[in-house]
Amino acid sequence: MPLRETGKLVRVTTAGEPFEAFVPHPLPPEPPLALTPEHFDLLEQANRALGRLDGLSRLLPDTSLFIYLFVRKEALLSSQIEGTQSSLTDLLLYEQDEIPNVPLDDVEEVSSYVAALQHGLKRLREGFPLSLRLLREIHGVLLTTGRGSTKDPGEFRRSQNWIGGARPGQARFVPPPPEHLPECLGALEKFLHDDPVRTPTLIKAALSHVQFETIHPFLDGNGRLGRLLITLLLCVEGALTDPTLYLSLYFKQHRNEYYDHLQNVRVKGDWEAWLAYFLTGVRETADSSVAAATAMLERFATDRQRIESLGRTAASVLRVHQHLQKKPITSVPLATAALELTAPTVRTALGELAKLGIVREVTGKRRDRLYVYESYLQLLQAGAEPL
Repeated sequence: MPLRETGKLVRVTTAGEPFEAFVPHPLPPEPPLALTPEHFDLLEQANRALGRLDGLSRLLPDTSLFIYLFVRKEALLSSQIEGTQSSLTDLLLYEQDEIPNVPLDDVEEVSSYVAALQHGLKRLREGFPLSLRLLREIHGVLLTTGRGSTKDPGEFRRSQNWIGGARPGQARFVPPPPEHLPECLGALEKFLHDDPVRTPTLIKAALSHVQFETIHPFLDGNGRLGRLLITLLLCVEGALTDPTLYLSLYFKQHRNEYYDHLQNVRVKGDWEAWLAYFLTGVRETADSSVAAATAMLERFATDRQRIESLGRTAASVLRVHQHLQKKPITSVPLATAALELTAPTVRTALGELAKLGIVREVTGKRRDRLYVYESYLQLLQAGAEPL
């Protein structure tokens, strides 16, 4: 027996093939969540970890640097879950107009994710509500380029989709038919705005993510946008000042559990197990983000001390070192333009950094050379290797 019914099955026929599609009931769940003391402990732990992360981001000397690189890591991880083979190095090279070592579609898809998140945050900061209209806007940016660019960017689907299998009758899961989307999405939007009841932020984020993935309202990009929804909701509700929590690494590392929990909500109504999984992910991800930010700051401080021992050239080398914190892969022309130093000064500074083992030249060329802040990039790339 299921814990509760979370939706209804409707009979559909497409291209002469009959199958059943799932139409979810509106949130919140009925009967209500049966939260145990363990759930409340997890909720408190997750909120505390989120508070530590938000507090740390306010103490960082350059919050924009932390956000810039963590947004890119999240974009990479979320796209990897969908099957792209990009690395963080590929994305950083692409953003510098260098040619990455993966199919261009892969890295364009990751780059579009960055742009989509930035668009959503900008609109929220302008006072625009987290709404269906905004989700359509973000989806339009998300699918600007890459594989999904031909699948109606910014438009809710007008045809049936499914998850797994070559056709709906063989699928692991079939979302609601398109004629049910207005009802399902309208109810989700109301829930996001605390209608019919106010829901604690992390619980709302957990439930909304599953509901969005179950509705699957677009022809492509639903997984990425559903993960973006978590971050946007935490920001608009004030749980985070800046977008510093990203769950894609946790979902990637535990992806079989992730997909099983989504399906168990639909089939068994087991919201409680999903919530425990989600809150554990928030706690672990927030704690690991704090550790990563702390390690970054320690790395910078250690390398800065070594640079300061250089004597006369230290001032210009320190400026290039600061540039590398924002662009861990750089070149003489790029650093020259960013710092307004002469090319010989930058070249000398990068040479000094290479002698110290802080950067490494990776092309082996005499011209068009690229320098990598290797130890820093390794910190950033932890867990972000392609599947």
